[in-house]
Amino acid sequence: MNWIVAALILAALGAGAWYLAITAQSVQTLNRADALFTRANAELVAGPVAFGEHSQQRLFVHRAAGIPAHAKLPVMVFIHGGSWRSGDPEPYAYVARNFAPLGYVLVLAGYRLGDDGKFPGMLQDGAAALRWVNDNIADYGGDPSRIAVTGHSAGAYNAVMLALDPQWLAAEGLGKDTIDGVVGIAGPYDFLPLDSDSTKAAFSHAHPLESTQPILFARADAPPMLLMTGDEDTTVRPRNVPALASALVQAGMPDSRIRTSTIPGMGHIPIVMALARPFEQNGRVKREIAEFLDAVIGAGQATPNEKSGLPSAVIQPENE
Repeated sequence: MNWIVAALILAALGAGAWYLAITAQSVQTLNRADALFTRANAELVAGPVAFGEHSQQRLFVHRAAGIPAHAKLPVMVFIHGGSWRSGDPEPYAYVARNFAPLGYVLVLAGYRLGDDGKFPGMLQDGAAALRWVNDNIADYGGDPSRIAVTGHSAGAYNAVMLALDPQWLAAEGLGKDTIDGVVGIAGPYDFLPLDSDSTKAAFSHAHPLESTQPILFARADAPPMLLMTGDEDTTVRPRNVPALASALVQAGMPDSRIRTSTIPGMGHIPIVMALARPFEQNGRVKREIAEFLDAVIGAGQATPNEKSGLPSAVIQPENE
């Protein structure tokens, strides 16, 4: 490992890249830095795979090195953020590098952006990606009966809406039980009135406007959710997490199926950077996600992990 290069990358990132990290080039840099620091290896086994005609309708599939294609591992789908106007799934390979070795097949899913992807385009694309996963992931070592969808920021909105409003999955011939768990990282779930250029561009044309809000679709039989935020997030306000959690409880969803987590001292971009080894800090963000995934699509399922030769996700005690 070239530690000099790693040190230079870290210095460059630390010099002010917390908030540059969401841009395409800096996510690439973050991905390279993680590759230098992360010993566990995740292989790209498919991608870019087109699931539609648009160039942004593509996905990438990763699994841990040496895992056979018949492993039947649980599947983690990750949807990137970028205010529904920017982003690329490919450089988020660092997410796969950190979670595939825990015994998951990782799918990094893109979607149309800007005018091409404004509401409901981003949700139609998310459902189309899940259709591909349902139909094809078994060929790459994944179990289509155990799928969790994870997203950051705009991607968290996409993930939660796909889980709550069944019309998008139904349009692709998928049942509402297709998604077995959701991790929303710094996502907007209750953001009316529209008060930013990005939300206005993506949603202002929708009628009724309330139909764009995840809290409107809270239901008792929603899949289990882990809703995470940082208490210093000034881009997507932390209040979105308790707002959605409260709506779910009021709809009749048991408390035991909802986890909320507010990470102290963390902002909007650092919380997704914490999924990369150089910036994991005390590891809390990764631990909580791993624990949740293990509970909803991994725990009690010994066979997939035995076949893969990998342990289930191991959660270390929190060390604040």
